[in-house]
Amino acid sequence: MEKKKTNKKFILIFSVLILLGATYGIYKYVHSLSHEGTDDAQVEKNMNPIIPRVTGYITKVYVKDNDFVKKGDTLFTIDDKDYVVRVEDAKAALIAAEANLAVSKADVGSSQANVSASEANVLSAGGNIETARIRLKLASADFERYNNLYKNHSITKQQFEQAEAAKLEAQSQLNIIQNQQKASSFQKSATVARNNVSNKQTDVAAANIKRAQAALDAAELNLSYTVVTAVVDGQISKISIQPGQLVQPGQSLFYIISNQEIWVIANFKETQLNKMAMGQIVTITADAYPDAEFTGTITSFSPATGARFSLLPPDNATGNFVKTIQRLPVKISLDTKNNDAEALKLLRPGMNVDVDVHLK
Repeated sequence: MEKKKTNKKFILIFSVLILLGATYGIYKYVHSLSHEGTDDAQVEKNMNPIIPRVTGYITKVYVKDNDFVKKGDTLFTIDDKDYVVRVEDAKAALIAAEANLAVSKADVGSSQANVSASEANVLSAGGNIETARIRLKLASADFERYNNLYKNHSITKQQFEQAEAAKLEAQSQLNIIQNQQKASSFQKSATVARNNVSNKQTDVAAANIKRAQAALDAAELNLSYTVVTAVVDGQISKISIQPGQLVQPGQSLFYIISNQEIWVIANFKETQLNKMAMGQIVTITADAYPDAEFTGTITSFSPATGARFSLLPPDNATGNFVKTIQRLPVKISLDTKNNDAEALKLLRPGMNVDVDVHLK
């Protein structure tokens, strides 16, 4: 009798287990019709590297490991003595360039005045030539009359010689004035050339001012780079710098983990992607906080499988081929509107999460 009683209990327990298993199986099957999930997913945030832009020795570090900072907060400073000297040198160069421009402009004014004087001399010489030509014409006409009178013995030789001398004097005066005009024209050309040179020197002086101003701007910009500030709100990673350490441009020192954007990269099997699309709602549970549930939205699909972005992508054309299901990274964005902002801050890049995509 005791044996039969034991068999009834066993059958009852076994039946309950079968019922529970069947119920769970049916639930998972029905759930799978409208959901796709994976536990191959990690939290991601922007990790902004702190990279100095100038060379120098660190004078002071204002933050510690894991500190929270705001955009614009000073992280550390670099010795700025050399950069202050460069700024002062650039300012002196700018003052010298401005002085050279003033001198060049003064030379242009003087050259322009000389050009005007030369043009006046040329015009004056032209008027004198006309006067000399008239005098020569009158003297030549008098000489012709006196020559005819002298041939007829109507005047004395002295009167003839005076008329001849007057003609020669008028001719000589005309030649002198013509030579003066040529000299004035040559002087004008030389003055114009010097004026053009002065104008070019003014342009060069103006260009030197722009160059000096650019050098000053660059020096002041490098001086501002000696104060390194946070570019975003976030949390500092481990810091490995200290006062007195020499840093170089492009050297990554530490990171600021931004709190402005958070997303999940879930690696789904290629066989799960058939009904998935952008905009679908996703439920997320973090391994670190199993009691907290987050919601997100599918925002994009990777253009290639994760294997294609590996250091050594597989080449199926070589060796023996074994078909392996590939995984495709899917980006799932989380926002503060649909989630608790304080709870989101608890999520750290690299944390494992489970994702459940609502297909319908």
